[in-house]
Amino acid sequence: MKHFGTASTGEDVHAITLSDGALRVTLLTWGAIVQDVRLAGVDRSLTLGSDNIADYEGEMRHHGSLIGPIANRISTARVKIDGMMHELERNQDGRIHLHSGARATHRRLWQVAAHSASHAVLTCDLLDGETGLPGNRTIMATFRVAGDRLSLDITGTTDAKTLMNFANHSYWNFDGTADWSGHRLWVNAPRCLPTDADYCATGEILDVAGTDLDFRTPRAIAPKSPWLDNNFCLSDTPAPLRDVLTLTGASGVGMTVATDQTGIQVYDGRDAIRPGHANFEGLAIEAQGWPDAPTHRAFPSIEVTPDQPYTQSTTFRFFAPRP
Repeated sequence: MKHFGTASTGEDVHAITLSDGALRVTLLTWGAIVQDVRLAGVDRSLTLGSDNIADYEGEMRHHGSLIGPIANRISTARVKIDGMMHELERNQDGRIHLHSGARATHRRLWQVAAHSASHAVLTCDLLDGETGLPGNRTIMATFRVAGDRLSLDITGTTDAKTLMNFANHSYWNFDGTADWSGHRLWVNAPRCLPTDADYCATGEILDVAGTDLDFRTPRAIAPKSPWLDNNFCLSDTPAPLRDVLTLTGASGVGMTVATDQTGIQVYDGRDAIRPGHANFEGLAIEAQGWPDAPTHRAFPSIEVTPDQPYTQSTTFRFFAPRP
């Protein structure tokens, strides 16, 4: 563990590098960020990162971070829990709640509970009322590297009924190119959630057959063809860990994601611009529950209670062509 930088809050941010076999991953204690991913035989990082903590407090605040307690959007910026309405921060266009607002988990320092050469446990506490939600909450994220795999296990406990829907928000480009043109995408999802002009789920659950969002057979994608900022519906309830998505660069370098979550968001990075780079540089792949679930009764619930805590298990397996 080494010093990475000092946040604007005056807090020291540290970098933790995990390695085992072919894979080396660097995490930051700010936002539980996946800052760098290196695979043996590949001469570049597979994720889009920065060496400057100020970037992660600014325009790159979603790059690599663990977003919660509610990732994605709440279209009404309000949620009802046990009959009580809770008003949330309206941080998108003054109307919509996006990625849990200014006090979200990706905008604060996490504590290191344990770490070794190949794993790290980071924790974050949210007080009752923070981010607009009830409950004193403790979030624990365990990262582990083994061979060619990075696993992420998340638990969230609370002392009152509340809402949780976490997502790692790393951006991926496996070719080291200016944008992700030429990548191929496979998503094992028969349905997806269409969005409105504000990128919020409309409430419709769309059969992907015959649409440009059908990725059940791997195919090449390009910026704007199609536009991507959609949740793909993997199941109606959490399921055992299973492969749900593969993204492969033109170079043959790629990643397969397995998760137990009900959904996975694919975002094309149209507005995610690193300093000195352009849009569409990387694709965000976010295992999560279905977004805006409190607004749409047909969506799987994201409620958690003291007796039924939040859990997520997601694994990223990386591969490259043999020399």
